[in-house]
Amino acid sequence: MRKPRWWAELILIGVVYAAYSCGRLVARGDARSAVDHGLAILDLEKALHLNAEHPLNRLFTETPALAIPADFAYASLHYVVTPAVLIWLFRRRPGRYRAARTWLMVSTLLGLIGFTLLPTCPPRLLDAGHGFVDTMAQFSSYGWWGAEASAPRGMGAMTNQYAAMPSLHVGWALWCGVMLWRYGRAPLLKALGVAYPLLTTVIVMGTANHYFLDAVAGAAVMGFGLLLTAPALRLADRVRGMFGSAAGREDRPIVSGGWETSAGERIPGQRSSSTSADDTPDRGLPCSSEAESVGKAR
Repeated sequence: MRKPRWWAELILIGVVYAAYSCGRLVARGDARSAVDHGLAILDLEKALHLNAEHPLNRLFTETPALAIPADFAYASLHYVVTPAVLIWLFRRRPGRYRAARTWLMVSTLLGLIGFTLLPTCPPRLLDAGHGFVDTMAQFSSYGWWGAEASAPRGMGAMTNQYAAMPSLHVGWALWCGVMLWRYGRAPLLKALGVAYPLLTTVIVMGTANHYFLDAVAGAAVMGFGLLLTAPALRLADRVRGMFGSAAGREDRPIVSGGWETSAGERIPGQRSSSTSADDTPDRGLPCSSEAESVGKAR
């Protein structure tokens, strides 16, 4: 399989991310329903004894040495680590890149559907009587963000603060963790693959940006995205084949001048062709055993 072109990948990822960002803004629900959904999630967690947000948020609020680094991590790693892993895959594991990128994109679009159908108020925006403190607002003087989520100061209106369910902070971190664990060769990379999604889950709850069930939903979205990766790749190949067939119908010039070689005869200097790749390309994750066919010269 031909290695993806870096500029085409950059355009594709940029278009998908722009559509996702615009979709989040369009998907804003009314505040009342978002608060109702947030309280319903909190009540369910209390009934199931899963409300880990309260003790974590109290710990972060009372310990600036934890809260401030966590705020920086929440506001930045989401947008730094994920592109870094994509670039690493593109350069070091090109045969695995396409399926991994498709998994991430499909899951992100599924998350957008979740924001649309279930606008959810995060813990930090609930009434103070519910016991949550917005650590990013509390320590905003230490960073570039203001009192409105992780958006830079003065740009809070450009973010959807009710896009808490599912947590794509956790979903993207899980994707990064799987990539590092599966394709990283160094023990340190594998350790980071385990630690990063776990640490992200603690951070999103400790900073009162997400409920525990938001994190669970983020992982579930990545699971559904994984199941849809292979069909999405087949659809993309079918579409590419349709365009390729249309282009192939054009007449091609005859460059042999009418001369033909006899059976078994080769043109002087002709070599048998072979293909090799750093990795066998995936049609889906976690792995595929299919191999590329090797072309032989007649």
